[in-house]
Amino acid sequence: MPENTTSKTKRRWLVWLLIVPAVLVCGVCSLLAFLPVPEDPIIPVSEQGGGARQAETASTGLQLEWEDLPPVDADQAALGRLLFYDPVLSAANDRSCATCHHPDLGFSDGLPVAVGTHGEELRRNTPTLWNVAFASSLFWDGRADSLEDQMLTPLTSENEMGADIDEMLEELRAIPEYADLFGAAFDDGITVANVQTAIAAFERTLLTQNSAFDRFAAGDESALTPAQRRGFDVFRSAQTRCFECHAWPTFTHDTFHVLGVPDRDPDNPDLGQSETVNAPDSTRAFRTPGLRNVALTAPYMHNGAFDSLEQVIDFYAQGGGPAFGVDVIVDEKVAGFDLTAQQTDDLIQFLLALTDEPPDLIAIPESVPSGLPLVQQIENPAREQLEVAAAQEAAALEAGEPQTYVVAPGESIQAAVDRALPGDTVRVQPGVYHETVYIDRPNIIMLGELVDTNGDGRMDGDDERAWLDGENQLSDGFNTTGDNFVLEGFGIRNYLGNGVLTTGAQGVVYRNLIIQNTGLYGVYPVETTDVLIEFVEATGIKDAALYVGQSRGPIIVRNNEVYGNVTGIEIENSTNAEVYDNHVYDNTGGILVFLLPNNPSRVGYGTRVYNNLVENNNHVNFGNPNSTVGKVPSGTGIMIMTADDTEVFNNVIRDNQTVGVAVTSLYSIYPRDTVFDLGPLPENNWIHDNQFENNGYAPQGLAAELGLIGYEIVWTGEGWNNAFDEPGVASFPPVLPGRDMPDPLRRGLWRVYDMLIQALL
Repeated sequence: MPENTTSKTKRRWLVWLLIVPAVLVCGVCSLLAFLPVPEDPIIPVSEQGGGARQAETASTGLQLEWEDLPPVDADQAALGRLLFYDPVLSAANDRSCATCHHPDLGFSDGLPVAVGTHGEELRRNTPTLWNVAFASSLFWDGRADSLEDQMLTPLTSENEMGADIDEMLEELRAIPEYADLFGAAFDDGITVANVQTAIAAFERTLLTQNSAFDRFAAGDESALTPAQRRGFDVFRSAQTRCFECHAWPTFTHDTFHVLGVPDRDPDNPDLGQSETVNAPDSTRAFRTPGLRNVALTAPYMHNGAFDSLEQVIDFYAQGGGPAFGVDVIVDEKVAGFDLTAQQTDDLIQFLLALTDEPPDLIAIPESVPSGLPLVQQIENPAREQLEVAAAQEAAALEAGEPQTYVVAPGESIQAAVDRALPGDTVRVQPGVYHETVYIDRPNIIMLGELVDTNGDGRMDGDDERAWLDGENQLSDGFNTTGDNFVLEGFGIRNYLGNGVLTTGAQGVVYRNLIIQNTGLYGVYPVETTDVLIEFVEATGIKDAALYVGQSRGPIIVRNNEVYGNVTGIEIENSTNAEVYDNHVYDNTGGILVFLLPNNPSRVGYGTRVYNNLVENNNHVNFGNPNSTVGKVPSGTGIMIMTADDTEVFNNVIRDNQTVGVAVTSLYSIYPRDTVFDLGPLPENNWIHDNQFENNGYAPQGLAAELGLIGYEIVWTGEGWNNAFDEPGVASFPPVLPGRDMPDPLRRGLWRVYDMLIQALL
């Protein structure tokens, strides 16, 4: 019997009701799979930073290579020099650039804050122009990214030079000499862009690269006085941490830090970088100035709060703003310290050794084309102090056949090191030594003699060895910069800063060390290239037992035992590291591979973590709560934060109460609208073929807040091309992308998780 029309119609509608949603779902999935996904921009190698960065002929981390600068057009720079000193650019023809950037005052003005056209105080201190060519951002808050852009602000601001651009150009065009000079330097004559270019060209010639420190770094050990050398040791110690923000050769990392400098007007606080951009920790953050010619540029800080270097050091010694009534969380490097009066004076003496004023660059022109009066020379009282501080020349040491120096108990290790020349060995007999050892010459081998007291054929903690003991008073055990440095067989304990700190060197070996209770780091190579850390036992460290930061590979960390620390092993902002065959246990976090902002290296990629035993990392976090590692939850096995191309495989990861492996981004500690100086997403990381057991059973921190209980792997969803090939392992989210999953499917899955996780967080 034929179906009636009503039945056929119902069936057709039913078919459409099934087909249309299916088509819509497929369409949405296709859209999700093929829409562009967020990816970090590729940073060119020339802009990545990190590694030793040594000058071509250097053999130590003291003589680092200056960044290459574009060539300066000589005609433009000569014209810019005249414009810099000529009041004709100002509205009333009474102020020039040199009014506030005077060559006799370190191209500053000697005032707490700049003074405006009508005698009113402006908001901030006038910064020096020395080495400004190397700055990647200008002004204390970083709001300009070029000298050309920067100069328009003082040129046109009503309370500074107050120029009307059109009137200024007409005035310049009416001066025949300027017409000729602009015509020789530019094809299009007198324009505001050419005024900017010319002055910026002159400012880029203001380079100071031949101070006493530079001569010392180049191998002239007589260039610094004994007090300045002692002061340099204070400067680069983990006790003061000056060098971490004021790194040579420019003596600034050109980044921003929160110090809590007291406001001139507490009712109108200066919020610094956050007034310009929402960068990480930007509230009250200011650009770190270079310290070259710092003796000439008092007063100091963004608002001239301190009249002298003594006051600046005291501010840092007290831990920054909170000790001065400023309610702010300061940068983790500003932790306070205790210096003797001698150490403070030595540190100031070192800062004086950063002075270099090329006579041709500080000479004021005899006249300018406008014929207007120029700034006059000013007596800077700091110059008298500089003359007294200058070192006397001494005969240089000459290397001969390699020598071995033996140090016995009761003798000074440093004295032997000072005699050792490149290629020499210093052997230290078993005993206890209370000192910090500084090594700046290359190719030095430091051997702690070992005595196998129990006859087991193994060199371990039961054997007699040479111990450096800081007695909880000294900053660092070893502080080194020399290339091809070997440190082997020592015990290092009870230091406030680091067990071993190496800065800027190439070819560094740390082997068979026992490190106990050495402050922030056990082994701490930073901005180094080619590092080997092996057979090191380290415990009781407040940050990372074995830390490699801002460095370039090959980096090998193997066969070490780290326990009882905040972090066992940390690879931070570094490239091409191999971390394998280590036993990592009873730390807060086992192995961390991090990429963090505001550092000299803007990349972290190519780390391989394999064949490690990572277990029971459930120690209470006793790190600085303001630091990044201070936020790592107890019970973290392995964590990848923002780093790229990390491979984690063949590890045994067990009994870590929060998580076995976590992959996350900077957005887990910063708001999503934060503007970073690097790519914030973890990308192309691969977790595979690990053995997981009993992780995530009692999560801490954010994992606990989100109820992420019982997960071996946690991924916070950032970075669509991360891959996880761990079948049968409990994970959050429950379905993770694998290496063999087609890219469209991975992108679609990422989009779903991204929406859900953002809603969850």
